[in-house]
Amino acid sequence: MPLSLAQAADALDPLARGLAGRKVAVMGHMRPDGDCIGSQTALCRILRALGADARCANRHRPPPNLAAYAEGLAFDTEEGFAARPGELAVAVDCADLGRIGGALTDAYPAGLEANIDHHVSNTSFARLNVMVEDAAATCHVLAHAALAKGWPIDAATASALYLGIVTDTGSFRFRSTSPEVMEIAAALIRRGASPSLTTERVFESESPSKFRLIQRFLGGMRLLENGRVAVGEIPRGLYEETGTSKEDKEGLVDFPRSIAGVDIAVLLEEGSDGVKGSLRGKNPELRLDLLAAKLNGGGHRLAAGFNCLGATLERDRERILGTIVSHLRERAP
Repeated sequence: MPLSLAQAADALDPLARGLAGRKVAVMGHMRPDGDCIGSQTALCRILRALGADARCANRHRPPPNLAAYAEGLAFDTEEGFAARPGELAVAVDCADLGRIGGALTDAYPAGLEANIDHHVSNTSFARLNVMVEDAAATCHVLAHAALAKGWPIDAATASALYLGIVTDTGSFRFRSTSPEVMEIAAALIRRGASPSLTTERVFESESPSKFRLIQRFLGGMRLLENGRVAVGEIPRGLYEETGTSKEDKEGLVDFPRSIAGVDIAVLLEEGSDGVKGSLRGKNPELRLDLLAAKLNGGGHRLAAGFNCLGATLERDRERILGTIVSHLRERAP
């Protein structure tokens, strides 16, 4: 059941303080983005300051432009991962267990202790489920709780919380940017977060190879449904051709989203296991989370994703795009 920020803080405070003296693994979703890394590292630092023996665990390491936020922390991956005796696991920014991966969750047969998130499609998979649908980011949930309940926030923690908020609000451009979000961002800046350093690390440190990927992505973009749907693709082999990796696709879907008149922006990524999709929109009435659910996915009203296992672009492109166009016609004729 979705909670308010105040209710979430009330639920999280006894959890955080009750973990003092315990071993804790803070888990996030595979291929972590800014909100995932920010919420993992911030919560890990907070729990350590409150007396817990906390570490981060993720199927994948932080991408290069976010690695600085994990400095000084144990950040384990699935390779050789094992639960420590008596260790509890807490998930952040994960809508379902599959986003974490069985190599990590199977280490905790009794299940996860807590699940802290803001995705409307969250499946409530832990003992304690704290989901704030109206929050701009999972870091927004954690920052509000930290400020309201007097949790320790040093400069590194403030920077991590600010990272998640600035990335999930599109640098404060998306509808989720409210006065309350800006007030929290200001409070984090007062505690040591640096907007200029965050911008430099996250948005101004791209490799030349990523620009080759962007060039190819933009060159293949097309408009459907009289310009209301914009689609860009990453076909299989393009990462190798451009010298990039999956982490470099971060932010690509915002290019089609920025086109005037586009209601749904789509990024289709073809891999060895199928076709993954990222969806972005501007109108919450379109409910992109419901659209993603039709394609084995989920997410938010304005940002969602899906995974069509076994699909290829050549064979399944038109079926996938047909589902997207049909959803648009149903929700906004």
